[in-house]
Amino acid sequence: MEKLITYFKLSKTELRKVIFPLKEQVRNAYITVFVVVTVVSLFLTLVDWIMSSVISLIIK
Repeated sequence: MEKLITYFKLSKTELRKVIFPLKEQVRNAYITVFVVVTVVSLFLTLVDWIMSSVISLIIK
């Protein structure tokens, strides 16, 4: 039982050290991730389209 109490006390102490992000920081991170994923998706779509076109020309 002593170990359990010590565990909870240490957990509480560690949680006080945590710095949670502000709402604005979370929003900015979300927007950044969304933009990067969109750009990478568009790039991969373009590369796929180009490669498909080239392969189609070679096969014909």
